[in-house]
Amino acid sequence: MSDFHSLSVSSVTHLTPNSVAISFAIPSNLKDEFSFVAGQYITIKHYLNGGEVRRAYSISSVPTAHEITIGIKKVEGGTFSVFANSGIKAGDVLEVSAPEGRFTFVPKNQAQHIAAFAAGSGITPIMSIAQTVLASHLNSTFILVYGNQKPEEAMFLETIKDLEQKYKGRFFVKYVYSRSREEDCLFGRIDTTSVNYILKNKFKETSFDAFYLCGPEEMIHNVSDALKSSSIAEDKIHYELFTASETVDTLAENLDGDTQVEVTVDDESYTFAMDKKTLVLDAVLKENIDAPYSCQGGVCSTCIARVTEGKAEMVKNQILTDGEIAEGLILTCQAHPLTPTLKIDFDDV
Repeated sequence: MSDFHSLSVSSVTHLTPNSVAISFAIPSNLKDEFSFVAGQYITIKHYLNGGEVRRAYSISSVPTAHEITIGIKKVEGGTFSVFANSGIKAGDVLEVSAPEGRFTFVPKNQAQHIAAFAAGSGITPIMSIAQTVLASHLNSTFILVYGNQKPEEAMFLETIKDLEQKYKGRFFVKYVYSRSREEDCLFGRIDTTSVNYILKNKFKETSFDAFYLCGPEEMIHNVSDALKSSSIAEDKIHYELFTASETVDTLAENLDGDTQVEVTVDDESYTFAMDKKTLVLDAVLKENIDAPYSCQGGVCSTCIARVTEGKAEMVKNQILTDGEIAEGLILTCQAHPLTPTLKIDFDDV
């Protein structure tokens, strides 16, 4: 589950002054391991400044490509993103885990009409989804609302323009800029106005099959609320957070005592005692157990496990559905144990 493989960087392309596209060559013996569905991500493990760093990055290439490409935007004060934009070059070898993730598009044997709202680096999984949609059926259409501060900061801009030419009449883009007024572009941020422009103006006659939202938490909530207000069914709205707001862990303040934990990962079991005030994943990693994880912020889904005995509660949850929680799934990076004993299984998810 948590296996990493050494992959060679085949190319590094500078997309903007602060972002790069990194492609990995997939050797023939790992083709099956690294097959993926449009919208999924990989996790990179690297040692920087004397410590291990893991980061999840969405795949922007299509499943039929011979390489896996990711886009990385430099984050101010970031660790790996800064290194990726200045220190990675073709020929370097990085440790990469197999693709995973739930923010996916699976083609059907029929035309589909999809709309996406992406802000900043949220465009990366949308690139894979858009191209997969358009290639899946001659009558499929894809509408993209893409927000940035200004055009020179828009990742994959040239590729998007090429797609507009390749799929004329089927691929439409509306750009939104918050710090630059451009001809035939919306000014401001992606919000209710942007949603109404698509649903009630430009494409009011289109019946959309699904909506994909990717970007900061505030944008996700604003667009999702606007779609629901326009009578879009919730099961048609798919989203993935790239950044989440800080949450105060008030749950830990009311917990006391220890929990005896049993963890199953890769068919091996481990037992240890942990303080209930500690998050489950933090306690697992402290025991040097090689459990799957990446963001440690409740944004990705890498650290999901199933509670098979006892009870745990999450500080926040932006990923799991009510049904999945009822089945015992938790984000271990967000969960505190509530009972004297707790058994969790990373394999049974």
